[in-house]
Amino acid sequence: MNDDLAQMLANLHLGWMAQTIEREAAQATKEQVPYEVFLARLMRAQYHHQQEGALAYRINQARLPEQWTLDSFPFHLQPGVNKRDMKTFAELDFIAKGENIVFMGPTGVGKTGLASSILLKALQNGYRGLFIRAQDLFEEMFTSLADHSSRKLVNRMARMDLLICDELGYLNILPEQTNVFFRLMEERYNQLDSDGFSPPVMPPIRRGPGPRRAT
Repeated sequence: MNDDLAQMLANLHLGWMAQTIEREAAQATKEQVPYEVFLARLMRAQYHHQQEGALAYRINQARLPEQWTLDSFPFHLQPGVNKRDMKTFAELDFIAKGENIVFMGPTGVGKTGLASSILLKALQNGYRGLFIRAQDLFEEMFTSLADHSSRKLVNRMARMDLLICDELGYLNILPEQTNVFFRLMEERYNQLDSDGFSPPVMPPIRRGPGPRRAT
């Protein structure tokens, strides 16, 4: 590869193509494939590389505690969890519809794991999301009140396609924090393409380990 081509690929941020072009060119010459096939191979490889990088970035930004999947979830150990419902949630229709999902139940039934697996599925399908413990969220809210950055925090959270707030029912919340939280919920509801996804809420409410749609 000559210097001129290398520089143009660098300017276009096509680093993966720059790394593979000589190998693909040698393979294309050996197979005597048309130029458009050779170009398609290069573009396809670059596209897949960029998609993999974008997914890795979304997963990193989402702060997933573990990369659970529904395939790895031990449904046989949690008979109260409806596998069919989980598979339906994993189709992600609730995001486009702006619906909420609430997971309620005692400790250790898999609420966090199920929520994480659905968030991972959403990330794999190009959505932006965030997993955050309620304690951490409200600490950020408290800090934002002190440095007058509440609007910035609310805007950042509201832009997420999928927001998981874990362990929400175990907190004592200050009135000021409550105000910021409801501002966040209001902002999310004002965006037609957003959704709040909240695993455990209000631990005194015991209706079994399975998730329920919010009404």
